Amino acid sequence: MKKAIFIGKTGCGKTTLCQSLNKLNLQYRKTQAIELYDNSIDTPGEYIENRSLYRALIVTAADADVIALVYDCTEEEGYIPPGFGAMFPKDIIGIITKVDLAYDEQSIIKAEERLKLAGATKIFKVNTLKSEGIEELLQYLK
Repeated sequence: MKKAIFIGKTGCGKTTLCQSLNKLNLQYRKTQAIELYDNSIDTPGEYIENRSLYRALIVTAADADVIALVYDCTEEEGYIPPGFGAMFPKDIIGIITKVDLAYDEQSIIKAEERLKLAGATKIFKVNTLKSEGIEELLQYLK
């Protein structure tokens, strides 16, 4: 299975997604440092929220096969810069989380557009709490 690094803003669902993909009990906790799972790397949201910490993402991504940009579709503010994925010489995917909480279809479309602008070539839409879209993501990572 390919190892993926999950990058996204604080509270966008990276940790819950990692727990789900690794078949662990889902429990919310704030990621304070990089956490390693069998086939995934969970990063603190602050790493994308502060440009000075991009270096930590670049170094950590060296151990990953796939860069997974995680975007909460309920978020009004765009937080993944256009072209962000260009700094990684690896496959870039986008994961839209909390699709069950989207205000409307336009929220999901906007999230998809932002992920594509950031460099994602394939987009997954997931509801981690109900395991919707998780199997499709797992198949891609195999």
